[in-house]
Parts: sequence; C-alpha cells; structure tokens
Amino acid sequence: MKTSLRLSLYGAGLVAVFGLAFVAAGVLVPQSVVAERAAATEDAHDAHSTASAEEGAAETALPGLSMSQGGYQLSEVSAPEALDEDGTLSFSVRDADGVALTEYTEEHEKDLHLIVVRADGSEFRHVHPEIDDAGTWSLPWTWAEAGTYRIFADFTPGDSESGITLTSTINVGGEFTPVPASDDVREATTGDYVVTLTGDLPVGGSSTLALEVTKDGEEVTTLEPYLGAFGHLVALRDGDLAYLHVHPEGAEPEPGQLSGPAVDFATEAPTAGRYLLYFDFKVDGKVHTAEFVLSTAGTAEDSADTSSTHTTTDEAPAEAPATTTTDDGHDDGESGH
Repeated sequence: MKTSLRLSLYGAGLVAVFGLAFVAAGVLVPQSVVAERAAATEDAHDAHSTASAEEGAAETALPGLSMSQGGYQLSEVSAPEALDEDGTLSFSVRDADGVALTEYTEEHEKDLHLIVVRADGSEFRHVHPEIDDAGTWSLPWTWAEAGTYRIFADFTPGDSESGITLTSTINVGGEFTPVPASDDVREATTGDYVVTLTGDLPVGGSSTLALEVTKDGEEVTTLEPYLGAFGHLVALRDGDLAYLHVHPEGAEPEPGQLSGPAVDFATEAPTAGRYLLYFDFKVDGKVHTAEFVLSTAGTAEDSADTSSTHTTTDEAPAEAPATTTTDDGHDDGESGH
C-alpha cells in the first residue's frame, strides 16, 4: 500500500475515534449539565465577589478612619508644634464646595465632640472647642507628651440626622516611649475612684458593658449628669483606632439627678480584636476618665447561647494604665491639658 494512502486511512481513523469520543462525552455529560455547572461556577464567583465587596464597604464605613465622609472634610488642623508650648488647636469642617460648616445638630449636649489620643492609645482627651462665626473650631492647647496623635471630630451636620466622625493626624516632635496595649484591663483607678468593667464584647452584635464606680470600697451613688447621661464611653479599635459609637442605656437624667454606682452602655464590635475604652464620669463637678482594654469574646450568637449559664469568677482584674481627672472647665474647652 502506498504511504500516502496509509496516512490518509490513519488520519480518517483518528477522526473517527475522536468523533466517537466527543459523542460519548456528550452522552455521558449532557450539554445541559455542562451549562448548569458553568452557571453555578459563575454564581459562586459572583457571590464571593459580592461578599468581599460588602465586607470591604463595611470596613470602609467604620467611623474615624478618614478625613472625609458624607460630603464633608476636615480641614488642616493647626496646633502648637513643640512640647509645653501654649497655643491654640483649631480646625473647621468643610462641605463639598470647600465652605466651612456652621450649622450643627446638638448630640450629647454638644455640637461637636473632639477626641485626641496618641497612636498607642495613651494621652486621651475628650474636649469641646468653641466655634466662631466663620465656622472655625478652637480651644487653648498644650502638648504634654511627644508622639503621633489622632484627632477625631464627632458631629452631626445641621441638615442631617446621621453622625459623622472625621479624623486627622498630628506629629509632635520629641522623645517618647510608646505604651501599647497588651493584656485586657477591667479595673482602673482615677483619683480616689476605682472603676470596674463587667460584660463581654462579642463580634457582630450588640452587648451591654457596665462600669461600676467605687471609692474607698464603697459604692458611689452621686454620679452627676454628664453629656446627657451619667457617663460617656469612647471605644477605639486597637491598631487603626477606628471610632466606635457607644450609647448609654436608660433615660436621659433630669438636672440635679444623681445616680450610681453603675452605668450601662450598649456596644457593638464590628471585628474581632482588642478595643481601647475610655469612660468619663462626673462627681462633685469634676470629670474623671478611666481607661480600659477589652478583647472581643466570640460572636453575638455565642454570647446569647451562653448568657443563661454565664458565671462571674473571683479572679482579680488586671491593673490599669494611668487615668486622668479633669474639671468641668477642661471639657468645655477652657483648657487644653
């Protein structure tokens, strides 16, 4: 047989074999099944992409991580450049057109709350500057310690019902030793007062944290109204200092009303991790700040499942970092340190 004829027959045989294999594959795996599998793979990919996008959006939506939010932007913050230098800290909130915002909605008895804290969580201050007719917020200011500081402006625009938290960074030159958070801290001393934190911080749901104030081993029942409640709690996520909104539970106190020894707060932890808590309370006209560190414990569902069988241990709480005591004038912006 000629070589050309042999090659032709061989090629025809290959075509027949692959043709039969293709037909068999079509019988064993129908085209409809192939289409369904392709569609399922595409749906799974889309679902994963959507979930990732939603998680990213939720993370981006956390307050206190950006200079701009909701059409508003924090201006450059002016402050003293050196330690122990008396000066003024000032800034403004600007809209999309660069115009300074002058109309605000009062929240917790103030139009704007200013939180200043060093990047390691120390040197916390919660103050209330005053605004001028041009929309510039300012208050006297002095830096006591060097380091990188985060500035949080927490406010609600006059035409909005939603709060906004903008942030900026200031570097203060000089030598310093960072004091990073490590172990959880559930007991803090500020002045003559000892404050104990109870409750857990689950991820993905609301929980209640209770702060109980004692003095010389006795319960303090003379807590005074402060910022529309019997205490104010600021929570920052350790690492990036994302700002969490924490709300006091119970009705707003009447003028002259006293309470104690405990103040409850509804809290939400968006992610697992460690959180820095700063509790302000007022006694005899002075505002005291107790600082805590609390790590998340499971999820909100886990907390709900175990709440009925939860017991309190007698283990002594960890010792707290240094805390601060201020008078009421400091928190109204009359003093920056």
